[in-house]
Amino acid sequence: MTSVPDRIVIVGVTGSGKSTLAARIAERTGLPFHAADDIGWQPGWVGAPEEEQRRRIAEVCAQERWILDAVYSSWQDIVLPRTQLIVGLDYPRWLSLGRLVRRTVVRTVTRKRICNGNVESLRQVFSADSIIRWHFRSFARKRARIRAWAVESPGPVVVRLTSPRETRRWLETL
Repeated sequence: MTSVPDRIVIVGVTGSGKSTLAARIAERTGLPFHAADDIGWQPGWVGAPEEEQRRRIAEVCAQERWILDAVYSSWQDIVLPRTQLIVGLDYPRWLSLGRLVRRTVVRTVTRKRICNGNVESLRQVFSADSIIRWHFRSFARKRARIRAWAVESPGPVVVRLTSPRETRRWLETL
């Protein structure tokens, strides 16, 4: 069994399974899990002001133990100096997009509440701010960041995982 760091960040493209993995790590390790979208979004899909996001994330990062399911670029400078491990989910587009579409359809139909009580809707799916459109706009950038960090870390140890099977095997070592 691997020694588990106290402060972990999961990074990956939209739909790669960051929140699911963070929750599983939290279950196995007892690390408190903080969802980045809860920090970044307010009810009604209103983005929290940047100063408020930075205050919220600074509170999380001041703690000794935590896991985050993402790091927004606007507060990366707060998170990374405290992070001990970055886990990068570098999956193929077809996999993350398929997961994202499935998740979005289920959430739209079930009206499941997420990030501070928000719900996804069909209107959102087809809007300019669609999470699926965001996947296409951000995929290359996020994937390049994971790969660059795997080659030259921004500080913490970086584990790059390229398949769900590899991720399951890694998780079993915790």
